Formats: sequence, C-alpha cells, structure tokens
Amino acid sequence: MDTFESANILIVDDLPENLIALEALIRRDDLVVYPAASGEAALTLLLEHEFALAILDVQMPGMNGFELAELMRSTGRTRRIPIVFVSAAGRELNHAFKGYEAGAVDFLHKPLDGYAVRSKVAVFVDMYRQRSAMGRQVEALEQSRREQQALLEKLNAAQLDLERAVKMRDDFMSVVAHELRTPLNTLFLETQLRRMQIERGNLAAFTPEQLGKMVARDDRQIRNMVRLIDDMLDVSRIRSGTLSVRPAQVELAGLLRRVIDDLEQQALAVGSCITLHAPQPVEGRWDEFRIEQVVVNLLTNALRYGGGKPVEVGLSATPEGARIEVRDHGIGISEQDQQRIFQQFERGGGGKSADGLGLGLYITRQLVEAHGGKISVHSAPGEGSIFRLDLPQG
Repeated sequence: MDTFESANILIVDDLPENLIALEALIRRDDLVVYPAASGEAALTLLLEHEFALAILDVQMPGMNGFELAELMRSTGRTRRIPIVFVSAAGRELNHAFKGYEAGAVDFLHKPLDGYAVRSKVAVFVDMYRQRSAMGRQVEALEQSRREQQALLEKLNAAQLDLERAVKMRDDFMSVVAHELRTPLNTLFLETQLRRMQIERGNLAAFTPEQLGKMVARDDRQIRNMVRLIDDMLDVSRIRSGTLSVRPAQVELAGLLRRVIDDLEQQALAVGSCITLHAPQPVEGRWDEFRIEQVVVNLLTNALRYGGGKPVEVGLSATPEGARIEVRDHGIGISEQDQQRIFQQFERGGGGKSADGLGLGLYITRQLVEAHGGKISVHSAPGEGSIFRLDLPQG
C-alpha cells in the first residue's frame, strides 16, 4: 500500500457494539477512527480534530444524528465534512430523504454491507486527500504569488532608486558642467582680451594696478574651480570610506579669525559683513584643515542666503569640547527642509542663490561626524538660520 497521510474518520452511535463493529469494518493502516457514543461527545471530537468523513447513526437518545448534522452544517469548522447517515429504521420512514435535507452525502441502512461501507469510506478519504493536496497547492501558489509580488515591489523600488540615481547623476553632471563653465568662460575671455591687447601693442593695459586686478580675478576663478573639484573628491572619499581626519592641536578662535579675514571681500561683494564673538581661546585636537573647510562652507552659505545682512560667528567652550555657531538673518529654512539640506545635491533657496553643487552641507556633516561631533540647524522661514557645530575635545 502506498504511504498516505493519515485521515480521521468520526463514527457516532449510542450502542458500543455498533461502534466496535463499524470500526472493525473500516479499519485501515492509513485511517484513524474516532468513536463517539453521543452527539455531545462527537461535538467535542469535532472541535479537537479535522475529519475526512463522519458516519452518524440517526436514532440516538438525546441529540439524534439529524440534529448533530444541523449543528455541523452551522459551523464553519465542520461545515464541509461529508456526512453519511446510518439507520436501522425501515425505508418506509423516509429517513433517507430527511438525511439528505440535513446535508448528508449518503444514507446507509442496517445491516451494513461491508464492501459498500469500505468503498464509500475509500472514496471520501480519497476526496479528502485530493482537497488537502489542492489546498496545499493553492497555498503554495499563493505563497509563490506573495513572494513574486514582494520581489516585484523590490524590483520596482530598485528601478525607482535607479531612475532617481540616474536623474541625480544627470543633474549633478549638468550642475558640474555649469559651475565649471562659468569660471572657465571668465578665464577664457580674460585670456582672449589680454591676447588682443598684446597683439595690438597696447601694453598700457597692463599697468601694475591692472595686472593686480587681473591676477585677483584669475585667482578667484581658479579657487572656485578648485573648490568644486575638492568637493567632488570629498564625496568620492566619503562613499568609498576613505575620508580621513588628522587631529592635531588647534586653537579655534585664531582659525575663525583667519577664515573670516579670507572671506571679507566675498562678504563685501554681497553687502554683508561677518563679526566674531570669541571671548577666549578654545583649544583641542582636531583636523585644522577639515574644521576650516566646515567653517568656510557654513559662512559661504550664510553669505549666499543671508540677504546681505550681517553674519555672526560665535565660539564657546563646552564641557565636551567646543561649540561654533554661525547665524544669518536671511530667508530661513522650513522645518521640512532642515534635514533635506544635509543630503547630497540639495540646494536651498531658488533663482540666482541656488548655485553650487549642493554638496557643501553634506560634506560638512560628514566631516563633523568624522570628528565625533554633530551639527544642527535652527531656523524658520523669514527668520534667518543658526547652524550649531558641537565638537568633542578630541
């Protein structure tokens, strides 16, 4: 005999000898027979086990077979169990018709024909196993569908991420081309103008004062290009995990004064000024070049979005190390944008103010965190912004 999963058969009869005889008649190695001597006992078994077939005696004291069948048909757990009624009553009582009305799939009269009983049990057990196998197949198909749906959602999400990455790359390359073209065009035009003056023999155009202005313009444009290239290199280092900091003893008040002096002309160009409040020296071990880079980024942003109003820089010692604050009185930043601005390629403001690669604050946060510090922004539209930098002692 082939090996099958066991199937449960419920037999219900109030006479013990009938239960013994019916169990002996249908016993098979692949069947588990549960006898019940009353409808109440049968209900208990029905709540505990799953059955392939129920064979119910019609005439029982208390709850008869028809009443038990009605209860089975009224409950979702037992509604689909095939019911075969067994009765010793004469055919003239029309129990078979009532049994079919109660939901029976078959009706047998006593004395039972052993071959017929075993055949019917075999048919219903096979049907039960087929339903179980189909149920497992349906569940497997549903599980496969769910997995495919989850995979499809992941693929769709990956596709969206890829499309965003491609768009971000294209936007980035477009911005890079624009940002580099501007100083290059200026240098190119300056070079052409000087060549034209030389070809015409107009050496008077190259007085010491004029040459000083030319060198200053060239230096400004070259610095702009170097800054853009450095930003791109820093992003590459951050992504590859090779961004490094080299701590050494640094005095921050002096560092801030140097940076502010270097940015004086840039501040004047936008009608602004930068003031420093650093009542005492603050020393610690930090990477001087990287901290200077952070401060330059914050001040450049403050000048860009400050609306020509004064920018204030504050330095104070804290129990953990040092705090630097850069405050402007410009357009401010909405609450929903205050985290976005620290992401790659995000540029605040709009129109002419929204220049640059959108990497400054992203790099700034990475540099601060590389020092074990944190940076935060406090702002509201129209009320300016305060960027707060907290550095551990190092």
